Amino acid sequence: MTDSDGSAPEYWFCLKHHTVEGEDGCRSADRLGPYATEAEAGRALEKVQERNEEWDNDPAWNDDDRTGKD
Repeated sequence: MTDSDGSAPEYWFCLKHHTVEGEDGCRSADRLGPYATEAEAGRALEKVQERNEEWDNDPAWNDDDRTGKD
């Protein structure tokens, strides 16, 4: 499926309304995306949570090591 200009449609997840939006949605500061499909955009908050958990458990990014070792 393509838009009228021939490009593939893109979707965003609106943090303000908790809905999936097309190009003509809320301002960018209130959205996550773009995503290639509506389904991906609908999972945006789940994906954020998954990434946060991965990063919280990644030793390379863990700031909780307060042993004083470099």
